[in-house]
Amino acid sequence: MNEITSTNLSSLKAWEDIKNDKALFSKFETEILPSYMNSCRWFAGKARVQQYFKIASALEIPIKDSIALLCIVEVGYDNQEIERYLLPVSFIEAAQSNAIAPVGIISLAYINEKRGFVIDALYDERFQQALFYQISHAESVYQQEGKLDFVRGKGLSGEDINAPISSKALTLSSSNSAMVFGEKYFLKLYRKLFKETNPEVEMIEFLTEHSDFAFIPAFAGSVTWQQEGESEITLGMMQRMVDNQADTWEMTGNQLNTFVNAFVDKTFAIKEEVFNQVELLAQRTAEMHLALYAPDAEPMFATQKFDDTYRRFIHKRLCDLLDRRYHLLIEKYTSITDPVTRKLAWDFMEAKELIDEFADQILTKDLESLRIRIHGDYHLGQVLATSNDYIIIDFEGEPESSITDRKIMHSPLKDVAGMIRSYHYAISAKMLNSSETADMDAFRVQTAADRWYRLIMQTYLEKYLETFGHPHPLFKNNNEINFLLLIYLLEKAVYELGYEISYRPDWVKIPLKGIVNVIREIEKMKM
Repeated sequence: MNEITSTNLSSLKAWEDIKNDKALFSKFETEILPSYMNSCRWFAGKARVQQYFKIASALEIPIKDSIALLCIVEVGYDNQEIERYLLPVSFIEAAQSNAIAPVGIISLAYINEKRGFVIDALYDERFQQALFYQISHAESVYQQEGKLDFVRGKGLSGEDINAPISSKALTLSSSNSAMVFGEKYFLKLYRKLFKETNPEVEMIEFLTEHSDFAFIPAFAGSVTWQQEGESEITLGMMQRMVDNQADTWEMTGNQLNTFVNAFVDKTFAIKEEVFNQVELLAQRTAEMHLALYAPDAEPMFATQKFDDTYRRFIHKRLCDLLDRRYHLLIEKYTSITDPVTRKLAWDFMEAKELIDEFADQILTKDLESLRIRIHGDYHLGQVLATSNDYIIIDFEGEPESSITDRKIMHSPLKDVAGMIRSYHYAISAKMLNSSETADMDAFRVQTAADRWYRLIMQTYLEKYLETFGHPHPLFKNNNEINFLLLIYLLEKAVYELGYEISYRPDWVKIPLKGIVNVIREIEKMKM
């Protein structure tokens, strides 16, 4: 819960004219924003040295009997980097403040001799209703700096355009914020802003408007800020809500509990329903990629070849990761006490030349497979399980990549590699870090985990490729499929290794085993 700051805001101007009170804005920037934004879950700069907070723009949106301001807040850091965040604000008189969640109160304020609060407008029902109205009517709101453009998508039912609808803000531990309308629509408000359209909006809108792929929360609308001569900036996206039971990571974990209990009783058993669910997820993954395969689409979605520019990009990215992880592992090697982990680490370091030679092949190998836009951050946690199917969510891409890099086209096998690595993590985390197996022979536990993983991986891959049919332009032949899948599996596991070394040393064996699995496949290819 955010405490109300002892520093109050005051102005003799009406709230609708508040943008002209430069003194109030200056006080807001210097005395209110630093403490407030550092208390917000969505602010990513807490651990860094902040130099200033500045409201670069304040965009107006009409709300009932007033206005809300969409403040674009610039945060400057000591390394001269600048980030931009969205903070919608409104003013509510004290008598009405009981309806506002304490977390949404920014400051006590006296505006035009009225006592009240400046609040995060996310928690203001007037603001929520205004956003829904503007999206459902697909209207634009013109500003001194460009316009706010509201788009209505197919996912918004015509019967809801003019009908009353309830609304509420959700309290999420997330980098974004969200509102719900009538338990039918979910509006995500993007807090950290980028000078490009958010890839999630592009992906969801494309899949909804240009394909029959139904296993995503359908695109219901968006709001963007458009300025002449500038790329549009995505502020929010609305989708249909889905009735889900859990994400697939949680569901897989529950299934693995059954597997572990059987293993402790010296039984290797996987229920048939597990294979059925893996096959269904593989089918939905392939159908998503088939929907994204659009050779005649506009440039941002038209298929591309493995040209030299992409080859150099993926090669540099992989080699940079490998070099950093090699050096990090060498530094930490003496502190590794677990014999299984030490053996895996040694196998990785010993195979450096082999891996480097394999990575170099991306520059020269004949590749006729094609590239498309992909999910980009695909794992079990990005798939919701409904009563009898799956819904794929969160198309923002890799969180640590730039927006430009998130929009780069890849082989869809990169998504496949992400899901395979997620299955590997699920079984490894359950088997290798479980209290039930803690006193058992480590080799036996590892062997059982490997068997489960190989069966699941084989099931997933076979169904995925079967759904495409053979041949398909995205995949030239099995040779290219195997090569590209290994490249992406290696990249993913090497990336994971850095995180585990830094934050979860006991889990280092999981990505190391993934890397060693790739090494063994490379060795087979050289035979």
